[in-house]
Order: sequence, then C-alpha cells, then structure tokens
Amino acid sequence: MRTWVSRDGLSTLVFLLPLLVIFGVFSWFPIGRALVMSFQETNLVSPPTWVGLNNFANVLSDPLFGTAVSNTLYFMLLALIFGYPIPLLLAVVMSEARHFKGLYSALAYLPVVIPPVVSVLLWRFFYDASPNGVFNTMLGWVGLGPFPWLQDPGTAMPSIVLEATWAAAGGTVIIYLAALLSVPTELYDAAEVDGASIWNKIWHVTLPHLRGILFITLILQFIATAQLFTEPFLFTGGGPANSTTTVLLLIYHYAFQNSLGGDYGMAAALSVMLAAFLGVFTAVYFWLTRSWSTSS
Repeated sequence: MRTWVSRDGLSTLVFLLPLLVIFGVFSWFPIGRALVMSFQETNLVSPPTWVGLNNFANVLSDPLFGTAVSNTLYFMLLALIFGYPIPLLLAVVMSEARHFKGLYSALAYLPVVIPPVVSVLLWRFFYDASPNGVFNTMLGWVGLGPFPWLQDPGTAMPSIVLEATWAAAGGTVIIYLAALLSVPTELYDAAEVDGASIWNKIWHVTLPHLRGILFITLILQFIATAQLFTEPFLFTGGGPANSTTTVLLLIYHYAFQNSLGGDYGMAAALSVMLAAFLGVFTAVYFWLTRSWSTSS
C-alpha cells in the first residue's frame, strides 16, 4: 500500500473519482436499470412486476419490429452507399486544393455545428412537396417534379439519408483530412515521377495509408445509423405507412406512445437487444478486420 501511494496511485484515484462518479450515476446506473427493467412490466408509476422474458417475446412478435429492423437496415445500406464514400472524396479533393483549405474545412464542418433540430426544419422547407418547394422549384426548371419527398413511402427514407449525410459528413471529412497529413509526400512524388494519375495515387498511396481510419469510421457509421432517431422522428414521425419507423423510433413508441405511462419494459427489452446486437457485431467486425486494419 505504501508503494502504491508513493507511486501516485492515491492521487490518480482522487483525480479519477469524479469521472467514475459521473459515469456511474449518468451512464452505468441507467444501463443497469434498463437491463433490470427489460425483465419487468412497468410504466414507472405502478409497482413493477417480474415477467421474465415476456418483454423480449412481445417485442419479437410485434409486427412493427420486423418493419423497424428492415427500415433501419435499409437506411444503413443507403448511408453506406452514399454517406461513406462522400466524406473521403471531399477530403481528398480538399487536400489537393492549393488555396483556401481552411475555408473549405470550415464550410464542410458547418453542418455539424448546426443543431440537428434546426437542420431538419431547414430541410423540411427544402422538401416542401408543393411546386413552390425549393427542390421542386429547382427540378421544375428542367421539367421534372413536383415530388412528394417525405409523403411517399418510396422516397421518404432516401430523403432522410440525403439530409443525414449532409449533416454528418463534415466530422468525418475533418478526420480524413487529419489522417491525410500522415501520408508521406515522398510517396506522391515518386508516384508522380512514375506517371501515375490522380486516381492511381489515391488507390495505391492514399487508401492503403488510411486503411485503419477507414475501418474505424465504417464501424462508427454502422453504430450511428443503427441508432437513427432524430431525423425520422422530426421529418415523418415514422410514416408514411411506417416506411421510416426505425428501431429507436419503435423504442420511443413503446415508452411514450403505447399506453398511459408507457410500456418501459418492452422499450428496455428492445434497447437491450439493440445494444447486444451492436456489441456482438462490433466484436466480430474487429476480429475479422484485425489484420487488414494494421497491415500496410
């Protein structure tokens, strides 16, 4: 004990204590409470009763569960196709700019600074389904539209993906710009001497050095898209015809819209299921990519 104290063990514990208390009260305790609630029938008003695995069974038998999962997977797929490569392309183009790099970085990061609610309200104005809407007016100049962007089940989710990509891409662009600084300039010079085109330099020089960052941002995007809530909640409320109901929106439905006081047991059960899936998926992902992300 004396050796531990003399090696600053006690002072380290003192400095860690506030952080441990904050995490314990505001993070770990709610997680543990949600795990307990997933085995209870409770609305936080009446005394809870233990129901075992009934909440999980009720969630799995809910017709909206399959719809929410498929909608979430659909959003993840669209976000992967459009939202994942766009920040990388923007970062590469911005890194090649000779002037105003700081201005381009600020403009790319600006949507991240805007509060999500403000962004959604702004884009709802853009998505106005009338011929006078911003997007419909622009498309009308070339003889297209008007389109019911958020009112049609076929276009509602792609419209949400477009706004979510615009709102979140800036943070990833900054990460890629910082990572590009670690790529040795000598490699680009050597590739240019060999007559490599810009695409060959990106493929053979840039991407191999960003491999680890790309794997990290990919799993972070999977986790973030699986927890989609703000955009469908504010844009469509899960409609039209439940075409934008996601897993988190279903959790909100269980907790606050089901019955008087809400069914927090089912909400907690679905939350635990989502957390378990993301935990297992992340562990498997890192196990499968452990060699690819470190090899050069």
